[in-house]
Amino acid sequence: MGIFSPPYLYISLAVVLVLGAGLGYWLRRIFAKRKLASAEEAAEKLLADSRNEAKSIVREAKLEARDEASAIKHQFDKQADERRGELQRIEKWLSSKEGQLEKRESELDERLDEVKVRGKKLEELEAALATREEHLVKLAEEQTRLLERLSGMTAEEARAMLLENLRAEVEHESVKLLKEMREEAQARAEDEARKIITNAVQRIASDQVSEITVSVVQLPSDEMKGRVIGREGRNIRAFEMATGVDVVVDDTPEAVILSGFDPVKREIARQTMEKLIQDGRIHPGRIEDIVAKVSAKMKTTLREAGEQAALDTHVQGLHTEIVNLLGRLRYRTSFGQNVLQHSLEVSHLAGMMAAELGLDEKLSRRAGLLHDIGKAVDHEVEGTHAQIGADLSRRYNEKPPIINAIEAHHDAVEADTPEAVLVMAADALSAARPGARRETLDLYIKRLTKLEEIADSFPGVERSYAIQAGREIRIIVNPADSDDLAADEISHLVARRVEKEMEYPGKIKVTVIREHRATDYAS
Repeated sequence: MGIFSPPYLYISLAVVLVLGAGLGYWLRRIFAKRKLASAEEAAEKLLADSRNEAKSIVREAKLEARDEASAIKHQFDKQADERRGELQRIEKWLSSKEGQLEKRESELDERLDEVKVRGKKLEELEAALATREEHLVKLAEEQTRLLERLSGMTAEEARAMLLENLRAEVEHESVKLLKEMREEAQARAEDEARKIITNAVQRIASDQVSEITVSVVQLPSDEMKGRVIGREGRNIRAFEMATGVDVVVDDTPEAVILSGFDPVKREIARQTMEKLIQDGRIHPGRIEDIVAKVSAKMKTTLREAGEQAALDTHVQGLHTEIVNLLGRLRYRTSFGQNVLQHSLEVSHLAGMMAAELGLDEKLSRRAGLLHDIGKAVDHEVEGTHAQIGADLSRRYNEKPPIINAIEAHHDAVEADTPEAVLVMAADALSAARPGARRETLDLYIKRLTKLEEIADSFPGVERSYAIQAGREIRIIVNPADSDDLAADEISHLVARRVEKEMEYPGKIKVTVIREHRATDYAS
């Protein structure tokens, strides 16, 4: 049995294993001691580094604290120096003020002494003045009694006379001041108004026709008059009943006259008569037929004329009846001025002035176009054309400013808007243009007479003369009763009364003449 026999082999392996385990244990123990020593060495090194680092941090903190303390101490010392300097300046200023106060106190003491001295002197003067006042009162009473005895008037009467003279002087000065202010305001207002009105009027012109209540129809011969009249006048009666217009057949050669206040009916009658004369067949049936055809055509003509007027003035949204009434104004005249052309002119004027003044241009044009709408039916409805026009506008839902402008354009009511005032001004401008209107002889004479009556009613007026077709009134006053300022006042009062009591186109100039003549004769 050899050494590698199984028993010996197992024993050898066991021995090897035991030796290996012991060797491993020994080796692990050696390694563990080395690691422990290395760890201890690293720990000691780390601890040493930490201690060094802590010492370094403490050292740096001490240095920073020392630097910060030094900076704070430096700043504190600087502030302390500044405060110390400021306190020194304040102390110096207080010392200066204290010296000034002491000086002022001494001055006040001196002044107080002077005031006391002056007070004593004033008391002495007051006593002297009281004595003198008593003496003066006595003298005044003696003088008053002497004056009353010499003048034969009491003090109350003299005071009343003085107040009366003073009142007259004040009135004189007030009239003078009022005249200057009125002239200055009038000059400024006229300059501004002239610019606006000139700008508006320079672009307005319209053709005018004569104011008439009759229409003349020319006949081819005088023989036609008999056919117009008809047997026993039946043709002329049928014509008058169908048209509502009177037919005048007189000695006027080759002409018949149609008379009526309604211009539309008169125009229908004129066209009917011309058609009958051209046709030659004149009898009641034919007359009624022609009147019906001309009336139907006239309605279309009136509507087209109203629509054209609204188009020319850029007025929109008018009621159909209002448009028709505007068309009727085409055949209506007032003092020789065609009312439709006048309304168009007023509309343009009012619109342009509103644009210049920054007011409502559309409203002004509309109100200007409709301001005389009442004249379309004033032959059929009672009342003034302004009131009739306002009622018509109210019925057809026009706005209140339009109604007010229509109603106020002849001062029947007060104007509520600036646009209403512009319509009044435009109406006066259109009517007052040279050649725009003509007056009948009766109205002309009445206006001249009324002007002279108003002027003659003022005290101090000797004579008055209406000249320049009633556009100027010249008043002659007594120079002994009135001075220059009184003459100015008379002209102003006459002008205001004329404005209040009369209706007239344009302006009326009031001139007061005060003339003093001295005459002597050498013999």
